[in-house]
Amino acid sequence: MSTAQGARARARAEVTAAIKEAARRQLAAEGAAKLSLRAVAREVGMVSSAVYRYFPSRDELLTELIIDAYDSLGEAAEQARDAASDATPGERWTAVCEAARGWALAHPHEYALIYGSPVPGYAAPDTTVRAASRVGLVLIGILRDAHRGPGLAAPPLPADLRPEAERMAADLAPELPAEVAASLVAAWAQLFGLIGFELFGQFNRVVEDRETFFRHAVAQLARGVGLVQA
Repeated sequence: MSTAQGARARARAEVTAAIKEAARRQLAAEGAAKLSLRAVAREVGMVSSAVYRYFPSRDELLTELIIDAYDSLGEAAEQARDAASDATPGERWTAVCEAARGWALAHPHEYALIYGSPVPGYAAPDTTVRAASRVGLVLIGILRDAHRGPGLAAPPLPADLRPEAERMAADLAPELPAEVAASLVAAWAQLFGLIGFELFGQFNRVVEDRETFFRHAVAQLARGVGLVQA
């Protein structure tokens, strides 16, 4: 790449980052449903036609913000897993869950973008799937390590759920028993439900010591997926 091409690439990256940062501020102030490329353009001092050269539509900008949020959350989960590499699977599970909660509390508007109310008229494309899967893959990895090492206490599985559980296992975690795969999907939903309830105010006047409550709840989830040292 020539010097001129490198300079243009850096300039484009800087403008792209400025546009996304302005969009995040708009998310915080107005919510995702009111995200406007024209308003973003005004904030960064550009005409709207110039912004469209970077993001041809509001939906493309939303998609980039969603991928960035999922990747940031996924990185937090992966770092927590790696920092607890010498701990038991149950302790790693708790560390990852606490990292997800910590990220959400530090980035409430980005959390709302990916786990809050759907944005009217927007459908997330398949390009968001890889980033959205990162936390789930971390949890699957912890259970896989436990299955190979100290073992998992597979939870009971109703007979009528077995076909669906086996499909989940085949699609998501072929190394794990069907019983564990089904329980993991439920635990994953409950984890983000716990975080969402705290973040969006449903625990107000219900749970006071939220950190202790959260740690207890994720330990229950760990036992529910078969981690015997939760």
